[in-house]
Amino acid sequence: MQAILFDLDGTLLDTGPDMGCALNRLLKHHGRPVISYDRIRPKVSHGATALLQLGLGADSADPEFEAFRQQFLNFYEQDLCSRTQLFGGMSEVLAHLDEQKLPWGVVTNKPEYLTLPLLEAFGLLARSACVVGGDTLSQRKPHPAPLLHGCLLANVEPGRCIYIGDAKGDIDAGRRAGMKTLIAAFGYLSKDDEPEKWGADGLIRHPRDILHWV
Repeated sequence: MQAILFDLDGTLLDTGPDMGCALNRLLKHHGRPVISYDRIRPKVSHGATALLQLGLGADSADPEFEAFRQQFLNFYEQDLCSRTQLFGGMSEVLAHLDEQKLPWGVVTNKPEYLTLPLLEAFGLLARSACVVGGDTLSQRKPHPAPLLHGCLLANVEPGRCIYIGDAKGDIDAGRRAGMKTLIAAFGYLSKDDEPEKWGADGLIRHPRDILHWV
């Protein structure tokens, strides 16, 4: 393998608590009851659309959806990483990759203006061989273009990369890009997910399991 690429939410960083707080701030703002984190967590990897559907019953066809979405993102940006942390063991994995001079990067659907400050806050931005956000290109995962762009930035071949994510769209994107794919089972999978049907090359239950693949 030449490189490891990570999804962000639910794979590299445990961002769910801060995203959940932003959703509940939005619900309070609109006089709605707050939601327990147990219900929020499985939706985090699917972004603002899934969270707004859960909290407000609003989807992209709702005329107020874009206003709700922008309010949610504003609340989230105001308190971006008070509760966010690296998943347990991930720091050691990244240190090992750095020691082995094996480049790693991030490909996420989270917008750059949220992704870059998050990585900077954890001292990861300068260490990353590439960072591709959801608005870096016109395409987003599950389209393979963001992953291929990450490989271009990192100067590595897609066929010699591993992409790790916790959603079906991550695995679909990785497979379409010709990469090996791993499911982060420690991420935000829900009880209704069927990861064994996603066609990934493997499933990891702890970040340290990544080292078995490299």
